Amino acid sequence: MSSRFQSLRRRSLQATGVALAVLTAGCALGPDFAPPAAPDDARFTALPLPERTASSAAPNGEAQAFLAGRPLPDRWWTLFGSPKLDALVEQALAASPTVTSAQAALRVAQETFRVQRATLFPSFDATFDASRQKIDTGSFGNPGGGAAIYNLYNASVRVNYGLDIWGGTRRGIEAQRAATEYQRYQLEATYQTLIANVITTAVRAAEQRLLLLGQEQVIATQESLLKVTRARFESGAIARSELLALESALATERSKLPGYKLGLTQAQNQLAVYLGKLPSEQPPIEVDLYELKLPQTLPLSLPSELVRQRPDIRAAEATMHQASANIGVATANLLPQIVLTGSIGTQSSVLDDLFKGNIFSIASSVTQPLLHAGELTAKRRAAIATYDQTAADYRDTVLNAFRNVADSLRALETDAEYQQAQFAAMSTSEQSLRLIESQYRLGAGSYLDVLTAQNQYTIARAGYIVAISSRLTDTAALFQALGGGWTTRDPAADSPLDPSNPVSAAAAP
Repeated sequence: MSSRFQSLRRRSLQATGVALAVLTAGCALGPDFAPPAAPDDARFTALPLPERTASSAAPNGEAQAFLAGRPLPDRWWTLFGSPKLDALVEQALAASPTVTSAQAALRVAQETFRVQRATLFPSFDATFDASRQKIDTGSFGNPGGGAAIYNLYNASVRVNYGLDIWGGTRRGIEAQRAATEYQRYQLEATYQTLIANVITTAVRAAEQRLLLLGQEQVIATQESLLKVTRARFESGAIARSELLALESALATERSKLPGYKLGLTQAQNQLAVYLGKLPSEQPPIEVDLYELKLPQTLPLSLPSELVRQRPDIRAAEATMHQASANIGVATANLLPQIVLTGSIGTQSSVLDDLFKGNIFSIASSVTQPLLHAGELTAKRRAAIATYDQTAADYRDTVLNAFRNVADSLRALETDAEYQQAQFAAMSTSEQSLRLIESQYRLGAGSYLDVLTAQNQYTIARAGYIVAISSRLTDTAALFQALGGGWTTRDPAADSPLDPSNPVSAAAAP
């Protein structure tokens, strides 16, 4: 090996070492992102919450106690005490297309991050060229030499490396990592939304089933009364107008059945979709509303912890982080970009002699943007404006998250009070109805009294069923609003960086 080659190689290694030292010691341009401070409010609502909600003697009428500062339970849907409901949630998490889509989106983001991370390191490419050439030796000072035809073979390894002096590459990796975190929190939000939707839809189906059964009972009672009324009309005890009025009332009650049937069918169909099935593939799912247990203790995490629990808030924070890193990328693009290139290989006109000699090349290039009609500075201003936008969006997400929790807490208070009132109304109206019906069957009282009492009881009973349903669904809404957790996944598996991986560690900003 010639002394000239050794000298060039030594210089290239020294230059590479200096470049790596500069890269290692260099600071990335742009702001270093810091998560926004959590709100320091001591409570979620404007007025202090009571220790517990109202209660009644009705099924699922127990009071619910608010336990401030308690951590949220994992797999919170099991608190409803229904194996059927648990099975629905597990099946939805395993088969829902929305979950599959969110998981795929996360994998796309993770692979894109790995692509971006690779730009921090040199790229190596192997090439092999073979060509047949013809030259005129006269053009090289050999008059009359004629033409020469020969083969040329070339095998080499090429290296390309962009020095990240200003940290633009690292900021780009940081931005893509934040984008990956965003997708991870989107997946968490998908899990939470799906769980809450399954529970809410299952409760709504149970509610519609009870309303349908109740309406069928009302119709059966009025049909029984109609027989009594028709017998009294045939005996001449009452006028035909009274018989027609009762028949008209019965027809009105029958007209309500299709609405309840439609509501039940729609809830069943929606459940089938959540479970990843066609409506025709899923048999009717029957969850008994009265079998569901109302969680009597409601742990409330501290308001300052909400921003770490809600996936939508964490996703908004990740978007801010990405926008912050993009400011550094745009800033670095204003400065000189240095690229080192090199190759080492061998060349021969005879294939058998290809690896008997060697050739190499080392080069560097510096690109300094001079005049881009304001393009680069405009991109940097746009990156700063994008960060301001994401900061405002983050604040809006936090405000709405606190509103969700406050609304759910107040809803549970009013639900309990409404259930208490509806239970009292249903009990009183039922006693009144039974008494008036007995009197009417014995020939006393008016059919108008029966219809009035029947209508009052029907309304009160439907209100009571809706009250039970509301307490259950609003409890689920509270857990969702608080960022309720689950243990169906491994959070470490979703992380785009593995601290034990030196490549991952090197990519960290």
